[in-house]
Amino acid sequence: MKVRVRIQQIGIAQTVALVLLALVALASLAAGWIAPSSYAEQFRDSISAPPSARFLLGTDDLGRDRFARLLYGTRVSLLLAPAAALLSTLLAALIGGLAGYLGGRWERYVTSGIDLFLSLPWLFLLLAARALLPLNTSPITSVAITFLLLGCLGWATPARIIRAGTRMLVHADFLTQARAGGISGFRLFWRHLLPNLRPILLAQFWISVPVFILSEANLGLLGLGVSEPLPSWGSMLRELENYAAVLQNPWMLAPVVLLVVVVGCLQVVLRTEERIAC
Repeated sequence: MKVRVRIQQIGIAQTVALVLLALVALASLAAGWIAPSSYAEQFRDSISAPPSARFLLGTDDLGRDRFARLLYGTRVSLLLAPAAALLSTLLAALIGGLAGYLGGRWERYVTSGIDLFLSLPWLFLLLAARALLPLNTSPITSVAITFLLLGCLGWATPARIIRAGTRMLVHADFLTQARAGGISGFRLFWRHLLPNLRPILLAQFWISVPVFILSEANLGLLGLGVSEPLPSWGSMLRELENYAAVLQNPWMLAPVVLLVVVVGCLQVVLRTEERIAC
C-alpha cells in the first residue's frame, strides 16, 4: 500500500513537472505573439522602469522590455541546450561505443583519454576555449559557437558509461548470432549494437540537457556566452551583479526563478524511475 502511494505521488510530481516544462517551452516559442515588443527594442523614455501594464517585468538600464527578453532568452536555452546534448551524446556513442566494441589497445587508449579529459577542470577548459574565440561575433554566431563548444566538450562522462554498456553487450547471444550470419565490422556495430544501447543514450541525453543549460548560464554570467543584443538566461543573470538594484527591484530575479523551475522540473522527470526503485 505504501509503495502504491509512493508511486502515485511520484506520478503526480512528474506530471506537474512535465506540464510546467511544456508551458515554459510553449511560451518561449510564442514569444513573438506574447511579448508586446522586441527583445532589442529600446524605450529611451522608460529606462529602468518598474513593472506595469506595458512592461510586465519592467525595463533594464537600456530601456529594453525584461519580459520580452526573458521569453526570447528562454527560447535560446530550451532549444539549443538539447542540440548541444544531442551532439555530445552522438560523440559519446561514437567514441565510447567503438572503444567498447573494438576492445584491446583501442579501448585502453580511449579510456586513458577519457580519464585525462575528466581530470581537467571542465568549466575552466570551456572558459579557456570560449575566451580564445572572437568576442565581437554576431549573436547568431555566438549562439552556435557556445553550444557547439558545450557539445564538443561534454562527451567524456557519457562516453565512459556507454563504453561500459557496450562491453556488456559485445558477447551477447544476438551479436554472436549476427557474426555467425556473416555480419561484421561497422555494420554489426551500427545495425545491431547501437540500437540496443538506446536506453543508455537517451538517459545520457536527458541528463546533459540541464547541465548545458547551467553551463550556458555560467558563461553568460562571465560575459562569454550569447552576444548582445540577443538575450539568454546567462546574460540576464549578469544584471544581478548590482546587489542594491536587486533589493530595490526584486522582479529582476525572474530569470533566476525560471531557471530554477526549469532545471528542477527536468531533475524531477529524470529521477522518477530512481525514486520508484527506492
